[in-house]
Amino acid sequence: MKALVTGATGFVGGHLVDRLLARGDTVTALVRSPAKAAELASRGVRLVRGDLGDHAALAEAAAAQEVVYHAAALTGAVDEAEFLAANRDGTANLVQAALAGGAPRFVLVSSMAAGGPASRGRPKGADGHDAPVTMYGRSKLASEQVLRGAALPWVILRPPTVYGPRDRDNLITVYKAARLGIAPVFGDGSMEVSIVHVEDLADAIVLAGTTGDAVLGQTYYANHPEVLSSADLVREIARSMGRGVTLLPIPEWAARMALTATGAWAAALRRKTILRADKANEFYQPAWTGDAAPFIAATGWQPRFDAASGLAHTHDWYRQAGWL
Repeated sequence: MKALVTGATGFVGGHLVDRLLARGDTVTALVRSPAKAAELASRGVRLVRGDLGDHAALAEAAAAQEVVYHAAALTGAVDEAEFLAANRDGTANLVQAALAGGAPRFVLVSSMAAGGPASRGRPKGADGHDAPVTMYGRSKLASEQVLRGAALPWVILRPPTVYGPRDRDNLITVYKAARLGIAPVFGDGSMEVSIVHVEDLADAIVLAGTTGDAVLGQTYYANHPEVLSSADLVREIARSMGRGVTLLPIPEWAARMALTATGAWAAALRRKTILRADKANEFYQPAWTGDAAPFIAATGWQPRFDAASGLAHTHDWYRQAGWL
């Protein structure tokens, strides 16, 4: 199968490329830096230099593809306009290129942030009751809306926090803190969370691109069905390293004050950051959980890593790679 991947040099996109190559697919990657993607080229990936604002590069990359996997996204920005320009408008540009290139299946890797928080004990479903609470979440929902209005066969996946080998941005900071025996937790640690190991997510993305037509036009949550509290997640990370951990609760007022300051500093310097005031809107919710049952039923996806095995697997990789 001929597949285009955006975000191929990133965390999720890189694992997705691994899966596609293992299947024997012919992979094209849209990359801003061919030098950064040299390892992909050495494995047979066709590189097209450009970004989501480069219409000529998008046309070249999307031509005659059978599946487009859109995994690229901006997660830190100067302001909401920058989020929308990258995530909404970039998706629109790629959709137009796909339409001109033969209307392949289009798989959008969105985010649980697009749907907004869940209620405690009730994982979120893709029922249209979306209420994002951050600029990032609103931009991802806007990208979904672009795709839903397009004359393409499409599937949208909403993963939660993604972790695993090669992750530099999500849980590695918790591993580093837990290694010292003390780790922060927002509020009282009772927030319910879903997580997904990156290798399981890569499998899910491939299934979204290859399963029969019944999945088309659908939005799915893609996470392990296990639900943890945020405190239990930190404890499990410590346990994966054979350590105990003391939790340091961070009250909401303190987090909001700190995030307001870092966001203002970044805005003044016009620097991208994920540490903005509205990030506290994510940290102090009753739950960030998703109902993956519809996707499992539609595709047969079976995530292999629960929290205990996945976090231990990730720790082993970090240790062997010298990241911890």
